Amino acid sequence: QAQLVESGGGLVQAGGSLRLSCVTSGFTFRSYAMGWFRQAPGKEREFVARNGPSGLRTYYSDSVKGRFTISRDNAKNTVYLQMNNLKPEDTGVYYCAADPRGPTYAQYSTESVYSSWGRGTTVTVSS
Repeated sequence: QAQLVESGGGLVQAGGSLRLSCVTSGFTFRSYAMGWFRQAPGKEREFVARNGPSGLRTYYSDSVKGRFTISRDNAKNTVYLQMNNLKPEDTGVYYCAADPRGPTYAQYSTESVYSSWGRGTTVTVSS
């Protein structure tokens, strides 16, 4: 059974940085695309970033492009999200998710293509 466990969230001032990690097990990580989503208080969950199995093809939402970087270590079955220049609007619960389609990137920002999810880690950015 797939397991995804996020960590690295916390409280940070605007302009600061955090690095989220998502350690996975129970599936062939190197064959899956991985994504990060977030849910702000009172809002729906939204796509943040994704990378393919090799880590070479990446996608970002417009709101985080240029500030966030997704990466992965297939030897450690772990995906990361480096978040720089954080803003109060980045506050929320961040989830990692696994897409079994691998390199297929159609609808990459759609939650339904991701088969497994972590429980999330909370990021709070103060102004």
